[in-house]
Amino acid sequence: MTDSAVLHIKGRVLAGPDDVREDLWVVGGRVTFTRPAESREITTVEGWALPGLVDAHCHVGLDAHGAVDEATSEKQALTDREAGTLLIRDAGSPADTRWIDDREDLPRIIRAGRHIARTRRYIRNYAHEIEPEDLVAYVAQEARRGDGWVKLVGDWIDRETGDLSSCWPPGAVAAAIAEAHRLGARVTAHCFAEESLAPLVEAGIDCIEHATGLTEETIPLFAERGVAIVPTLVNIATFPQLAAGGEKKYPRWADHMRRLHERRYDTVRAAYDAGVPVYVGTDAGGALAHGLVAQEVGELVKAGIPALDAVSAAAWGAREWLGRPGLTEGASADLVVYEADPRADVRVLGTPRRVILRGRVVS
Repeated sequence: MTDSAVLHIKGRVLAGPDDVREDLWVVGGRVTFTRPAESREITTVEGWALPGLVDAHCHVGLDAHGAVDEATSEKQALTDREAGTLLIRDAGSPADTRWIDDREDLPRIIRAGRHIARTRRYIRNYAHEIEPEDLVAYVAQEARRGDGWVKLVGDWIDRETGDLSSCWPPGAVAAAIAEAHRLGARVTAHCFAEESLAPLVEAGIDCIEHATGLTEETIPLFAERGVAIVPTLVNIATFPQLAAGGEKKYPRWADHMRRLHERRYDTVRAAYDAGVPVYVGTDAGGALAHGLVAQEVGELVKAGIPALDAVSAAAWGAREWLGRPGLTEGASADLVVYEADPRADVRVLGTPRRVILRGRVVS
C-alpha cells in the first residue's frame, strides 16, 4: 500500500464487545468509519476485525539469563506481532528497548522499567536487588524511566524458611507506592504466595501479577479496591516442573507450588466472579516463548471466564485499562482480522488472517 491508498476492512468490525460495524476504512494510517470520498487505490480485507491484541505481562529484551541483544529482542517482538499482539505491557526488563519505538513494524510497548527485588530474592540478572530502605528511591527512578508503571517482586523463595515469603515490610512498600503515584505511575507486583497480597493491596497497589495465592479472604479486598490481576496461566502451567526441579532442596516450597497450581483455575474464576478485573498476560520472555496470547485467552476460558470477557481481557477491556485506544474514530489502525468470530470460539485468535499495524498490513 502507498501512503495515499485506502484500506477497507469489510465484514464484521468488533469495535467493542457488542459494537459490531460492517465496514472500517484506514486512511493515512488512521481508523475511520466514514467511507472516503475519493481515493487512488482501495485494498479490501474481509473477515472479523479486532483491535490489536494486548499482552499485559510480557518481557521483550529478556531471556532466562537476563538482558538480550537487539536482534533477539526484535525476534521476540516480531513473534508477538505475528500472533496478533500489537500492544505489550513489558512487566520488567533490564534491557533498553526504546529503539523499538522508532520501528513502525513492531508492536507498541508500555514499559514498567526494571524489576525491583529484595537482595538475592529473585532471578539472577533480572532486577535491581535492594533493601527496604532504598525502595522509595528505586521506585521513583523506575517510575521516571518507565511508561507509567513500576514492577516490584512482592514475594519469592526465602532460603532460610525454604518457602515463599513476602519481600517487603508494609511501611516500606506503602511509602514506595505512594511515591510512584505521586509521580503518575501505577505499581504492579509479582506474587505467587498468599501472605504478600493483603499488605500490598492495603498499601495501594494497582495490579498483581500471577496472583495464585488469592483466597476467599483476600479476593473481596481486591474487588473492593479495584486491584486488577494478570494470571499468566500459561506460565503457572510450569509450576509442577519447577517444583520437581527444586523439591530435593526445598520440599516445602515444592509442595506449596503444586498446591497453587492445582487450584489455579478455581482461583481465577473466583476472582472473576467477585468482580476483580482480569487481564491477559503470558509472561513471555524469561523461560517462556513469545506469541502465546491466544493460548492465554483459552486458559481463561478453561478457568470458567465467559469467552466474550476473555477476549475483552486481551482486546477492548485491556486497552481501556492501559489507556490506549482500540478501533475508534481517528485512532491508529492497529488491528487483527480473523476468518471467524473469536467471541464464538476463542481458538480463532490463534490463526490471524491479517495483522495491520499503524495502518499497514504487516502479516
